[in-house]
Parts: sequence; structure tokens; C-alpha cells
Amino acid sequence: MSARTCVAPSGQFVYGVHKPHFRVANLRQSDHIGLLGEFRDGRPVYNNANFPAGEIQEKGAELIFEIPNPFPFRGTTYILKAWADVIARDPAALKLPEPQPWSFTEVLRQWSGDEAGVFPLNRLDRIFKTLPEPLQLALATTSTDPEDLMRLAEQCCDFVHDPATGRPVGMIYAADGDAPPQAMIRNPLVFDALANNAWMPDDYKEAMVLRPGAQGGSEITADWHDAGSGSHVFEYLRRNSYIPWGHYAANMANDAVRYRIEDLSLADVSGMRHLYYQRTYVRVARDLGLKLPSDRGPLSPETLEALRREIRDTLRSGDAAARLKFVCTLWGWNFGFDFSPSRYRLHASHQQIHQQYALVPAAVSAENGKQPAADSLEAYCCGDLIRDFARQYRQSTGRPFFETYIAAIRTNRRMDGQNERENSLVVYEDERVMVFVPKAQTSQWELQLMTLAPVGNILETDSRTRASLDRAVLITMKILTALGARMITVIEYAKRFDNDDDDQRLFYAFLPRLPESPGAFSEAQMRWVNGHYPEDFALACRRRLPEVQAVSEPTPIE
Repeated sequence: MSARTCVAPSGQFVYGVHKPHFRVANLRQSDHIGLLGEFRDGRPVYNNANFPAGEIQEKGAELIFEIPNPFPFRGTTYILKAWADVIARDPAALKLPEPQPWSFTEVLRQWSGDEAGVFPLNRLDRIFKTLPEPLQLALATTSTDPEDLMRLAEQCCDFVHDPATGRPVGMIYAADGDAPPQAMIRNPLVFDALANNAWMPDDYKEAMVLRPGAQGGSEITADWHDAGSGSHVFEYLRRNSYIPWGHYAANMANDAVRYRIEDLSLADVSGMRHLYYQRTYVRVARDLGLKLPSDRGPLSPETLEALRREIRDTLRSGDAAARLKFVCTLWGWNFGFDFSPSRYRLHASHQQIHQQYALVPAAVSAENGKQPAADSLEAYCCGDLIRDFARQYRQSTGRPFFETYIAAIRTNRRMDGQNERENSLVVYEDERVMVFVPKAQTSQWELQLMTLAPVGNILETDSRTRASLDRAVLITMKILTALGARMITVIEYAKRFDNDDDDQRLFYAFLPRLPESPGAFSEAQMRWVNGHYPEDFALACRRRLPEVQAVSEPTPIE
């Protein structure tokens, strides 16, 4: 098999096992023996072990598993057996500790020297104002005391306050000629960190960033509201976007504040995803010259499904697909935010819970120094990487990749040979979708969501499959955050609308960022180092299912 993947044509996983043993010539010129310190009883501790006299022999280092990713373009995962064996004995250890609540204001009161903890407000204000920026950023991102956060907010920007209550009702703005009004923000980094802290009181969040218009003039081009659940979502247009041809963001609205996944309901996720489906179907329908059900207002779930079916029928007839300017979806979700005191943004760029989506054109004009270089280039879409590999796999093995991949997941066996322990990689599934741990995880806690039927994009997913996807997205995010993940990137790999491959599946990768895995030279080479067996992470996730499956069942439209 020429394709470098762990999915064998037999429908089983294959991977490498390194059993290192080696000799090392000692080329050191001299010894540098020195004192390291002392034992508690006063005996000295030296560094003699660092300076052996002769050649070094390693007769049997720890085993290392090398697992090619199912998709070669995503690199290779390495699992150190010694680390993974420790976790295998207690998969419950796969959890991050909860951040501990703390208050700088309370610390200052404890330092006051007054038994009653009285600390004059003017002194508190003076101390906060003299804090250097690194300490302000640390407070803004980690404090759980609203008093800390409000005090920082009042000194980093200017509010309009309600005369009766003193609470913020808006921001002070400045005008500069014909430019749009700009909020008076003295420290944008601290401002962003505060606005992203879930412990900031909602009226401050509202004035700072949540109210439509607070972050600029991006037009609201759709909304979704469910009065029964209190869910409300806005769709913002990002015209001058880093994504060519613009993109959209489905944000929880200012009257439905959601900063934590545990506060997110199925209605919220369904609403954000409904706006994604709706925007995609409407844009494709226009490309195909179809009459839209409405020029204004949201499409009902029934109307949305009817429009999807009309699009599919049109694409199956004649040369309709050739009329499509945009041929693939782009969808993603950055959940979570963090900022280091050294000014490194650690994740995401936006408060609240929001998802982004766009359509990718079929081609882009090609130039060379502003001179035409070719007719065009195929525009990039990450789902194309799946398409190209799936074709290579079928040509190399004679087998459809996704059908074989699902078979390998179903017949998975543990790498350590301890088959009395859990073998399954599956975390959750229904009749239409499966959430599972990939055999070769890239992020240490990566999960994937895949359709079981051969549907490769959201034009091919009927209402029941879309409902299953929405619910599985929420369940997966709730599992990961229940384990302690606080920053998660989710990306969709979708098939092009004009691709008739009936094997390629629509799937999503959930990629948590862990505190001690910042990414370095290994990750830059797509060498992913892991400290647990994927089966044990799947077990840790399944144990969280009972607490997250309180999510109500979706009600699909036939």
C-alpha cells in the first residue's frame, strides 16, 4: 500500500512499534563534576551520573508507538508506552483540574492589617491603577471576583453610567471626521481580556462588547430566536474578512449570554447551525438561479429542507453544477479565550460563543507579479485534502477509504495488547453519526465526529442528519469541557458540491488546546506526541456521557 495511513485495506489499524536499543560513543573531552546540593540529612549530591567514563549502551529503552494518521496530510502520532501504561491503570486521570476561584481585592483586604478586613476604597483604586500591565492582564484573564474585573474595566475604558444605579449603560465614544465612532479604550489588551472573562457582570459585558454595534459596524444579516428556550442568535457579516469573499459569524445575542459550554443548550447550537445551513442554501440557490422562498426573514426548518431538496434535484440535472461559483463550505468554531501576561494571545479572538462560516469559490485567478500566470488556480478548501487522499487510497488499494475506516474503528484492538481493558474508540453514536477518538490523535484530546452514511457536505445531509450533527457537536463539546478543556478549536472537512464521490464523509475535528502542549518543533513537523492510549481517552469520555446526555432529543423535519 503506497498511501501512508494507519487504515489497512483489511479494515484494521496498523502502526509501527519502536524498540530502541543502541550504543553511543562517548566523545566528551573532560568531566565537570560539581555539587548539586544536599540531601535533607546534609549528605552532598553530585552530578557524577552526567559524566560516565566510557561508551554508553542502551539495551532496551521504552517502547514508542508510531501511528500514521488515517489522513497522511495530518502527520504522525507517537505514544510513549511508559506514559500511556500509567494512564491505562486509571483512565479517570485524564482530566484537567478546575481553575480555583480567587480575588485580588480579597488578598489586599487580608493584607490590610485590620482584623475586620477594612481596606479604604481610595487605596484599592490607587493600587489597581499602579499595577503594571502584565499583572493587569493576569488579573483580567484569571480573577473570578467581579469586583476585581469591574475596577479594572473602569480604569481601562470610559463608561456611561446610569445616574440612579451607577451601573454601566454604554461607552463613551470619540468622533474623528467621517470615521465611525470609536469607543474610548485606553488599554485594548486588558479590555479584550476583561470582556472574555465569564465572571465579568453581564451589564459590563453588554456595554463593552455584546450589544450590536459595540464592536463596530458589521451588519446583522440574519437572526434566529426561540422564545421557548430563551435562545437568540445573530448572524454578523464580516465583509473585509481574512477569508476571501467575506464570511459570517453566528453569535449568541446580547440577550442570551453564553460564555461557558455548560450554559449552552441544544436550542443554542441548533440556532447557530440553522443560520449556517440557511446562509449556505440561500447562496447556492442564487447561484443556480432558483427562486428563494422569501426575500426577508428567516426560513423555517420545513422551508429550509424543501430548499435543500430543490438544490439537490437541480444539481443532479444537466450542467447545473458548472454554474456554481462557490463550491464548498468552510465552517469553524474557536471556543475559549486566554491571554498571557507577556501579551501572547493563546486562543480565539472573540468573546461569547460563536461559529464562523463561509463559502469557498471553485477557482481563483492566477497572477505573477500582476501579470496573468494561468487561467486560474483551484481555491483551497481543507476538505479537498480528504478528497485527494480518498482517491489515492482507492487507486492504491481498490477499497473505498471511509467504508474501510469505519470498519477499522468497529474492529479496533488496543496497542498494549491488554484486551481485557476497553477496546472501543467510539464515544457516542446514533443511527446517523459517530463521535470517536482517532487512532492517531493530533491534539492530545482530539475527538472526531463523522456521518455514517455516505454524505459529504451539508447539501447532502437531510434534516434528521443535520439534527444528529447539531446534537453530537454539543455533546462532544460538553464532554471535553467536563474533562477540563477550556480552549477548543473545531473544524469541518467537507466535500465539494460538484464532487460525485459517494464515499467521502462529512466530518469534524475537535482539537482542545492543553496547558502543557503549546506546540513546538515536533508539532511544526506534524509529529504529535501523546501520553495515553486512544482507547483510554475514549473510556474517559464515555464516562462523561450520562451527565451531558441530558440534552433533549432533536425534532427533525421530514
